[in-house]
Amino acid sequence: MGTITTADGTEIYYKDWGSGPPIVFSHGWPLSADDWDAQMLFFLQHGYRVIAHDRRGHGRSSQPGDGHDMDHYADDLAALTTHLDLADAVHVGHSTGGGEVARYLGRHGESRVAKAVLISAVPPLMVQTNANPGGLPKEVFDGLQAQLAANRAQFYRELPEGPFYGFNRPGVESSGAIIQNWWRQGMMGGAKAHYDGIVAFSQTDFTEDLKKITVPVLVMHGDDDQIVPYANAGPLSAKLLRNGTLKTYKGFPHGMPTTQAETINADLLAFLKT
Repeated sequence: MGTITTADGTEIYYKDWGSGPPIVFSHGWPLSADDWDAQMLFFLQHGYRVIAHDRRGHGRSSQPGDGHDMDHYADDLAALTTHLDLADAVHVGHSTGGGEVARYLGRHGESRVAKAVLISAVPPLMVQTNANPGGLPKEVFDGLQAQLAANRAQFYRELPEGPFYGFNRPGVESSGAIIQNWWRQGMMGGAKAHYDGIVAFSQTDFTEDLKKITVPVLVMHGDDDQIVPYANAGPLSAKLLRNGTLKTYKGFPHGMPTTQAETINADLLAFLKT
């Protein structure tokens, strides 16, 4: 575990466990590297080197007032991979982290990368535009910002209690511990970073980034994702990628790396070994 300091003076916290082929994990909004516990322990036990960082303004990283956009996220990730001198790494991104991975590859190239995985990820574009009629109206994201500004602690209870893990679906057993851990991670981060991050994950268009990527990419998405709706995300990203494979999970929620870790880990491992 350690920290790096980026070009603009932001301190980025990261974990770096084990040895062997490197896997780099990019977490979702508004969480931290801790959201990858189930994956990092699994792949560590399977002989991989596992690395995960807290995005700027999130978790244990510093909380600057600005720079909460995909270009900075990608640049911070590039700074980390350069600092660790990674080669042939596999980059795995969940939700906003999937956007971070796509922008990193599009902006910094693939010289250090062997493969990538996008899980429940925000690309190609979440917000509805004339060119993206299947996206969500901007008012949806404006509403998220309003809820965060009004009562972040309450907002960060309601998201994991309901749509994030599908605990609002009939017959789905809720987990108070998972909800509490989501809240803990969210409240560790900064309100300004999370407020700006809503714009970053919803309004950034990753179309050109995806088109540039040539390494194999596994796109994993649940068809009951209530946060990043399936139809306008996973299938469209897979089509834009030159070497993309879509794997659809029937009934799985947005937070499937946590609630369906056994399935997700097995499929990730299979992809890494191909």
